[in-house]
Amino acid sequence: MGRTRKVGSAGRFEARAGATIRKRLAAIEVVMRQRHQCPQCMAKTVKRVSIGIWACKRCGHKFAGGAYVPQTKLGEMARRARVTGTTL
Repeated sequence: MGRTRKVGSAGRFEARAGATIRKRLAAIEVVMRQRHQCPQCMAKTVKRVSIGIWACKRCGHKFAGGAYVPQTKLGEMARRARVTGTTL
């Protein structure tokens, strides 16, 4: 296995991908693998099931979100526009 001190799990790509891309991937994977807040029960128990599918281990709520994070910035903007009732 290659050196993984700086890039963590992205070290599996060794020198093939390049240092900058591996560091970027490592940052994305750290955020993706941590526990996120459930939009229904507000507990920090949401984990990624598959690409874009997230599930809460506490209440069982399963929902679609971003590929790497449950709530994307674009999704937040759309939710705010729906809540306020403005049309785009």
